[in-house]
Amino acid sequence: MSTTMSTTTSITPSEQDRPELQKAIEEIVESGFVGVQLRVNDEEGEWAGSAGLAELGGAAKAPANGHFRIGSSTKTFVATLVLQLVAEGVIGLDAPADDYLPEFGLDRRITVRMLLQHTSGLFNHTGELFEDGTVVTGIPSTIAGKEWVDHRFRTYRPDELVRFSLSKPARFEPGTDWSYSNTNYLLARLLTEKVTGRSFAEEIQDRTLGPLGMSGTVAPGTSMEIPEPCTHAYYRYEDAGQEETIDVTRHNPSWVGAGGDMISTTQDLATFFSALMGGKLLPAELLAEMRTPESKVGYGLGLFVQEAGPSGGTIFHHNGGMAGYAALMYSTPDGKKTLTAGLTCVDDADLSIAAAFQNAQQRLVSEVFLGGQADPAQPTG
Repeated sequence: MSTTMSTTTSITPSEQDRPELQKAIEEIVESGFVGVQLRVNDEEGEWAGSAGLAELGGAAKAPANGHFRIGSSTKTFVATLVLQLVAEGVIGLDAPADDYLPEFGLDRRITVRMLLQHTSGLFNHTGELFEDGTVVTGIPSTIAGKEWVDHRFRTYRPDELVRFSLSKPARFEPGTDWSYSNTNYLLARLLTEKVTGRSFAEEIQDRTLGPLGMSGTVAPGTSMEIPEPCTHAYYRYEDAGQEETIDVTRHNPSWVGAGGDMISTTQDLATFFSALMGGKLLPAELLAEMRTPESKVGYGLGLFVQEAGPSGGTIFHHNGGMAGYAALMYSTPDGKKTLTAGLTCVDDADLSIAAAFQNAQQRLVSEVFLGGQADPAQPTG
């Protein structure tokens, strides 16, 4: 993949069209972000805008429809493909995952559904935080600070990451609890490739990206590139007592793999999530399964289910963050109202931007789904 790959048209709306949205993203930039791009589709039509910069030290404004890494929003794409294969009878949703991937010797109690819903109990290869505050680190490329910087171009094979996870104790017995694990989605993607005999990138292109005209979305594999136009992301770390900030736009996303490696645009995310929620990608019974949450945090199959306050009704979402990038992807049940956004920042080992990201997410959900009313904190994905 090169930076001359598919590009998308940037929309530059008048700031007077939706001044409350423009004000919101400008204030989000002021809270510590490098750039923000936002797209809203609702009863007033489509609005797309941006604030902040495309890259630090530059003069160019953040594009309104630039490419960015979408992190864990990738999981909704993976879950959709798995469920499409369930609809065709190729995969059994409640079949043991071991039936399809016997090479790993998975616990036979772990079903495909448990992978998609994070109830398998499998150790997360990107690291675990336990209820008592204990942290167990993941693979080298996920250890923060200079170690992450030094390993950011390394290639990991999915099977290597799965075997690393399986070398660690499970968090709980399959199906007895909930814990977010990127490893679940490594296995889910491997499962689709095993049963189809084709790569995830090929399958998602033929089943979703191509039919929906999503020319700005990429499943990069081990490629470090990101198509232009794009926004730049940064990482701050300490080296020999000196604080350094570097551009990490280019890095090898194989360390997270199917847990969060995809690249997209606000336009493509809106197209995808609207089509998914509107019933265009899955039969009704499987879309209902996808949108049925488990009881602990409200996670369905590849998305979160959120009650957006007394007047907001139910909304579905899966946000994501990775290495200076963050993505927001929200929709009403009918797919007619969507909010998609890409944010860039200077990331660091202390996750200093986390509170600002949580506030940004709540601010935008409030503006779009609640008419500016405050919404209680919800999981961000």
